[in-house]
Amino acid sequence: MATDYDAPRKTDEELAEDSLEELKARRADKSSAVIDVDEAELAETLELPGADLSDESLTVQVLPRQADEFTCVKCFLVNHRSQLARETKDGPICTECD
Repeated sequence: MATDYDAPRKTDEELAEDSLEELKARRADKSSAVIDVDEAELAETLELPGADLSDESLTVQVLPRQADEFTCVKCFLVNHRSQLARETKDGPICTECD
């Protein structure tokens, strides 16, 4: 549980004044924040490996490599120049592959 150390603290008298009903209401408020997920609805959206996706179409806009990007010769991922570890005779290598 997160604690706000900057918040004013209650004295022992103030804590004793909190009624049982208030404490029960606070507990009910916290437990009502839990999201109920229906397992049947979740299973309907789950795609199984090997499923027939031939009628599905993807709408992704592919951008060409920008001037401040490079393609790593080891992992073949396009990275920003800030991820450049070193330049070899074969080409650039990213910090993840170095």
